[in-house]
Amino acid sequence: MTELCLCGSGIVYSQCCGVYHHTDAAPPTAEALMRSRFTAYAQRDADYLRATWDSGKCPDVIDFSRETAVWQRLEVLDTKKGGPQDDKGIVEFKAYYLQDGDECALHEVSRFLKKEGRWFYLDGVIKSLGKIGATVNLGKNAPCPCGSGKKFKRCCGAAA
Repeated sequence: MTELCLCGSGIVYSQCCGVYHHTDAAPPTAEALMRSRFTAYAQRDADYLRATWDSGKCPDVIDFSRETAVWQRLEVLDTKKGGPQDDKGIVEFKAYYLQDGDECALHEVSRFLKKEGRWFYLDGVIKSLGKIGATVNLGKNAPCPCGSGKKFKRCCGAAA
């Protein structure tokens, strides 16, 4: 059976994010990059995440060894610029996941840059994080969604 891509595009993975994960093809828009990064994060593909992160902002290590979240789906809420002709873009999204049996969501506004024809994730601001119905606006002081036990600003957000 062929699985639909986890990014929520409604397209089969091999014809969606899988194209970017397994070939040299580059996502044509900031939103397409966001979707491919979400799917890579869900698959714990640190190599793809590093390759699509702005080199000046990328953390030295992306460690999934203590990751306990099971990423379920992505909902893109808004985009500003980020089209094929742009060199900057913003994508607002909610990423839904299961953590210790609870349904949770990460609500973030991410910034993207295009360099030499390729989109890169620059950084993001977390608007809310945690159990659905109990999310609180914690920003960089939120627990890091990677499950490290550190604050976001001292973990995955350290380079942001």
